[in-house]
Amino acid sequence: MLSPLYTSSSLPLLTPPPALPQLLLLHKSLSPQSGHSVSPFPSLTLTGALLRARATSRVLPGAPVQGLVGSDSPLPPSGLHSRRVFHTVVSEPGPGLPWYSRVGYVDDQVIFNYTSESQRVEPRSVWMAQNEDPEFWDFQNFWAQRWQAWFNASLNTLRELYNQSEGFHIIQMITGCDLREDNTTWGFYQDSYDGRDFLTFHKETMTWVAADIGAQITKRRWDAEIGDYQHWKRYLEERCIPWLRSSLEYGKETLQRKGKMGDKPHPGGHYKVSDRSSHDRLTTLSCKVSGFYPRDITVTWLKNGESRQQETYSEGILPSGDGTYQTWVTMEIDPKIKRFMRID
Repeated sequence: MLSPLYTSSSLPLLTPPPALPQLLLLHKSLSPQSGHSVSPFPSLTLTGALLRARATSRVLPGAPVQGLVGSDSPLPPSGLHSRRVFHTVVSEPGPGLPWYSRVGYVDDQVIFNYTSESQRVEPRSVWMAQNEDPEFWDFQNFWAQRWQAWFNASLNTLRELYNQSEGFHIIQMITGCDLREDNTTWGFYQDSYDGRDFLTFHKETMTWVAADIGAQITKRRWDAEIGDYQHWKRYLEERCIPWLRSSLEYGKETLQRKGKMGDKPHPGGHYKVSDRSSHDRLTTLSCKVSGFYPRDITVTWLKNGESRQQETYSEGILPSGDGTYQTWVTMEIDPKIKRFMRID
């Protein structure tokens, strides 16, 4: 049932997310596999950039889902592979901002995309398109449309739950699983409403954890759905990881490529150092490092062989648009003192 439910006191309730059917057991790429949780999912601190942009009639041009979901990149930590699906639904769509979008990632690579405008799941990586058959894409399309219907009911219910009038509102959700170097696994589900955490699923206790009073009302309803959270536990432990393993095999040439750099330029990456005069007769040293993959990198300035990390300003690590990454670091120095750069 996808329509909102109500209690005798007329408090609006969200129906549980679409249950994951036994069809999951039948897909050719899936096989049972146990997993072990190693840590709880960290709190999803959501950015207010989209809300601010909408309030000033600005739409973030071409903003990818990861820009909407969090202030940090959705990329996995070092030594970890991940499969993530991001859902975003807004009450007032606009140019470049569909009412509903669903984007799948393996590590930092987009593998599929669905929007309420296209009404179809479209492959976004060549290696996924070449290795998965039409049955897989039909399966993804079926669930994207079912999620879309559920979010349609949920958005209206949440506005009632928080006694809100018309205006811009946003639901964001992330589900997925991680595979670590030691072969341990981790699955998670978390959602938010208007930039605030709402519900998180704890696989170990098989309960929903509420972030506020409004979410507690929904939690009580969802906790009563025993079959629903059993489906989620099974999906996170036994279904998501085999999907991830298959995707890693399909895209190994892309996902496992290296562009590691040391003290000298490497074919997988490049760096350029420049300097310019600044105030107080100091010189600003700049180092741009580009063309590296994977994303993990540390760039520091050295003085007498010692790292001066606290004196180094970084612009962060950004995608270059060609599947590699780039970063900048700067430092103000006395031009009479020599510095050396180290890249790890």
